[in-house]
Amino acid sequence: MPAAERPRLRTRLALVYAAAAVVLGAVPVAVVGLGAWTARSTQAVGDPAGPGTASNTGSVLLAVVAGLIVVALVAAPIGWALAGRALRPLRELTAAAEGATADRLPAHGELGRYEEFADLSATLAGLYTRLDVVYAAQRRFVADASHELRTPLTVQRTLIQVTLADPDADARVLRAGYAELLRIGEQQERLVAALLALAQGQQGPVATEPVDLAALAGEAVATRPGCTTDLRPALVAGADQTLLASLIGNLLDNAVRFNHEGGRVEVFTATRGTRAVLTISNTGPVVPEDAVDRILRPFQRLTTPRTQSGGSGLGLAIVRAIAESHGADLRVVPNPGGGLTVTVAFPTVP
Repeated sequence: MPAAERPRLRTRLALVYAAAAVVLGAVPVAVVGLGAWTARSTQAVGDPAGPGTASNTGSVLLAVVAGLIVVALVAAPIGWALAGRALRPLRELTAAAEGATADRLPAHGELGRYEEFADLSATLAGLYTRLDVVYAAQRRFVADASHELRTPLTVQRTLIQVTLADPDADARVLRAGYAELLRIGEQQERLVAALLALAQGQQGPVATEPVDLAALAGEAVATRPGCTTDLRPALVAGADQTLLASLIGNLLDNAVRFNHEGGRVEVFTATRGTRAVLTISNTGPVVPEDAVDRILRPFQRLTTPRTQSGGSGLGLAIVRAIAESHGADLRVVPNPGGGLTVTVAFPTVP
């Protein structure tokens, strides 16, 4: 229904107040009218009618109706004013919401003296706080993504300028420059693919079906030799197979990339109670306890630059997004000797 055609709550409240006042006012008016009413003449039959003995029903009814009209006329503006006063907090909340932007969210305390308005105000304040956190994370992500994409572009431009400025550049130098440009281009492709995977993970499952973690992990390990496996059936209820394959692939890629020469990667799947559990553990550099939350955020690494590690800094952020979209519990624990143990517990099929 268009906004112009919707009835106003203030009008309805005022009419209800006026109607209630008329109904309640009818009682005393009727009592007074009954007290003054003489329904019939007390004149003896056959005697001529006297002026003081005629029925006053008409005049009493007229007085009662006039009294009710007066009550209605007085009650209507009073009800309008009271309704406006009662609905004032709603107008303030509406004005605050209309002025909200991504850069400026309203911050206000409780509005109104009534519990309902105070609860609504507190709820909206909590919503604005959560939105502020989301907008801040989005701005930080965009800034980080811009930086990550700008860095290889700057390197490409510098490489081309240096090569063109070299008067003695021969075919070998040009081939070396082209090879480096191809490597940087492939790095950018991986970064864009990781950004798309992160967006898909945050969007959540598109098609849901029971998925066996053991089967997906087996397929992923087959393309990454050197992993130790203990794969037992672990059926996830209502999962997106493509997203779960991306989650396992990112965990394995991280476990292989950030590892020692000759280190180990262990993959385990099983069903524990009402959870289908995936655990991937590796050796590698020591990860401080206070760095776990940071490396789960996009573009966050310990100390190794992306240009040296070959990673995009999005692997664990993708894992976290996919796990949250599937209602899974994600647990990342640093190993005492170095490396991480990542456990993801999904709801299993009953």
